[in-house]
Amino acid sequence: MKILYLADVVGRPGRMMIKHHLKKIKEAYEIDLVIINAENASHGFGISIKNSKELFAMGIDMMTGGNHSWDKKDILPIMDSEPILRPMNYPSSAPGSGVGYLTVGDENLVVINLMGHFTMPMVDNPFTMIVAEVERLKEEGYENIFIDMHAEATSEKRALMAMLKGKVSAICGSHTHIGTDDMEIDEGTFYVTDVGLTGCRDGVIGMSKKEPMARFLTSISSKFDVPNSCKKILQGMIFELEEGKCIDAFKIKAYDYEEAEVSQRAYIEQ
Repeated sequence: MKILYLADVVGRPGRMMIKHHLKKIKEAYEIDLVIINAENASHGFGISIKNSKELFAMGIDMMTGGNHSWDKKDILPIMDSEPILRPMNYPSSAPGSGVGYLTVGDENLVVINLMGHFTMPMVDNPFTMIVAEVERLKEEGYENIFIDMHAEATSEKRALMAMLKGKVSAICGSHTHIGTDDMEIDEGTFYVTDVGLTGCRDGVIGMSKKEPMARFLTSISSKFDVPNSCKKILQGMIFELEEGKCIDAFKIKAYDYEEAEVSQRAYIEQ
């Protein structure tokens, strides 16, 4: 089973990159499933019904979220019926689910959306919740388990890997919009602290430069904006699973409309 994961798709530029590149990537690398973090897909804040339909039509199989999952309120009524996850450690009274299931032939993939604590909204403890959830899934016979850990603190993501190494198939970090190069496969678990954004690469975390620069110079906040015209990047992880273990993983990048290429392979611990 080969999976493509794109983290932090930001606004129209991010959607444009998926529209241009996804079909080619799926064919070139024989991708079975595509998962994206879409909490910034509608002008940088949340995901709307319109944009979710647009992305599903492009070939997305499941979307994960984070602290911006709730920004576009029109999406809330369909979160229980569409493959759109929100972090599982939000209160159970919140719409939607943090755990989703996908199938390729006779193989199943469990997708879990989790959110950290540092600088994030008040949520339940992600670590105690995920330990219990993974134990439950294992008891029910699920082998292939992928976690999108949406967190600001690198320590929270790294600690999750230490806790679940050998127990889940892959852990990919999202939220910071800045890709890291610490890809590894250890005891059959793939890990990377952050995949990085898909969207504008010449701004500040996918947003226009103007508002962040003004905030840093004046300490006065203003709403961030996503420019329609910018230099773009697509960043994704492709990982291959076999009987619950990751056997290969690599990062793929595309700049603007140039062909997507492998930029780095995960180190396999011996």
